[in-house]
Amino acid sequence: MLIFRILSVTTVVLLSGCSFFSSKNDVPIVAVDSNKTGEVKERITLKGLKDSIDPDVLYTLLTAELAGQRGQYDIALEGYLIAAKKSKDPKFAERAVMIAMYTKDNAKTNEALDLWLKLDAKNQAARKIATLVAIRAGDRALAVEQLNAVLGIDPDAFEGVLLELTALLEKEGKQTEVSEVLEALLAKHPDNADISFIQALLAIQNKDKKLAEIKINQALKLRPDWDKALILKAQISILSGDLGAAKSLLTQASIKFPTNLKISKMLAQVLIKSNQFKEALGLYHKIVVNNPADVESQMAEALVYMQLNQTDEAEAIFKKFENQSEWKYQSYFYLGKIKEKQGQIKKAIALFDKVSDGAFAFDAGISVISLLQKDKQFDEVDLRLSSLQAKFPKQKIKLMLIQAEFYSQQKEYEKSLVLLNRALADYPNQKEFLYARALIAEHLNKMDIVEGDLKKILEVEPNNVEALNALGYSLLNRPDRYSDAEKYLKKAIFLAPNEAVIVDSYGWLQFKLGNAVEALELLQRAYEKQKENEIAAHLAEVLWALGKKEEAEKLFNQVVRENPNDEYLKDVGKRIFKGAKQ
Repeated sequence: MLIFRILSVTTVVLLSGCSFFSSKNDVPIVAVDSNKTGEVKERITLKGLKDSIDPDVLYTLLTAELAGQRGQYDIALEGYLIAAKKSKDPKFAERAVMIAMYTKDNAKTNEALDLWLKLDAKNQAARKIATLVAIRAGDRALAVEQLNAVLGIDPDAFEGVLLELTALLEKEGKQTEVSEVLEALLAKHPDNADISFIQALLAIQNKDKKLAEIKINQALKLRPDWDKALILKAQISILSGDLGAAKSLLTQASIKFPTNLKISKMLAQVLIKSNQFKEALGLYHKIVVNNPADVESQMAEALVYMQLNQTDEAEAIFKKFENQSEWKYQSYFYLGKIKEKQGQIKKAIALFDKVSDGAFAFDAGISVISLLQKDKQFDEVDLRLSSLQAKFPKQKIKLMLIQAEFYSQQKEYEKSLVLLNRALADYPNQKEFLYARALIAEHLNKMDIVEGDLKKILEVEPNNVEALNALGYSLLNRPDRYSDAEKYLKKAIFLAPNEAVIVDSYGWLQFKLGNAVEALELLQRAYEKQKENEIAAHLAEVLWALGKKEEAEKLFNQVVRENPNDEYLKDVGKRIFKGAKQ
């Protein structure tokens, strides 16, 4: 199934379209990289000084400038402070703040900030930096005082200030401090919806969905028709798994705000997430008709067409943009996927090879490798994997896993094991490598590796359902370990009671324990959820054991006809259905 991403919280944050610094005199408040001395020199260079400046101040500034160029920032800082005090010019205090923050001199930062605010009390940049410094220092009262001033200076810009401060301080791991400041601020301004909105965002980042819901409801109580808050409330519903509530909310919002593209697009994505592809297609079609220049929505419309197997319509849209620089690689990629689906392998590979750059280049390369593997062009697969590793060094882990799986598909298990051993030497606790090696080791009957690797994963993630299931299932091959298998599989099915492969494993355990009737019910449920070969084989074997041989043969023969080369089915056929017609 094609994957459609639901609007992220980050995207919601960006809906504000605000910039932390809006005035010409604003300065950045992010932590300065100590290696970028050239940038600081540029920032403290004297520009546009008037001829009428006091000679003493000018001399002080020239001294500070020279010191800054030589990297003598302590002298430069003192010079700008003296110049600011003598001239009463806030620009010099601002530059002193920059240098003090760069050198991480907290005392001088506070001194320069106090001076800046004394000289220009309504300067938003100064207030923002003062808030940041106060929160970093753990001075909640001072941070609230500074934010009160920001709110009084420019209420319309207040939300943007909160957003950017919150985003910056989150990166520094100060979510708790930010939360405390916001709560204290809300106590002073209980009718300010912006504060509750930011609190909801912060709660989502902290994965506290309950608090996020409380806070966004507070914001909407104050501003019922706030489109951005409605979008965030829908986002919270999506994160909570309540797609119905998200759909209902966005449908109502789209009626209130028919021209709001963000709401319409999010509703379309929720419909896709709910497998309501025809409804999503109709909505995208409406968006495109009303906004013919919206290429993003046209591409999304084409993807929905693909999902509905209407490949001609999808292909027509992608071809419209295959010569546009911004969209050509995405178009080539999906045109390749269409050809792949149609079995036109050479054309598919040719299209994937055109995706030489951009976000789809890696996936295109992987798609080619997959097609070559199916075509048994193994030498070419090796070459392609080496090429991708050179081109995408950051994807090393994923590519090594693909290569290990590639060897496994060729039944070169020892080769795969060597590769994974090498990978784990470089990444000793990498979960994906441990899991992959456990699966390969099982093929080689190296059960000590299987058990050891899966237990390593569970030491770090005791509720890892995949590892619990794999370990429990692997132990079912050893009658003396059934009790251990039961321990792992009981936990797995408790954590994921509706996951077909987990239900299958637990059903197979019951069969091994002699509970064939209970096993039958579980395996039938698993097979209804997922028509997978191994589940079918388990179900057929249990039916056979219960004397329902005709039903067992019918099921098994049907699966074998559809999958004649499946090794597991061949083994079960020899062991159980040797005399049955197939």
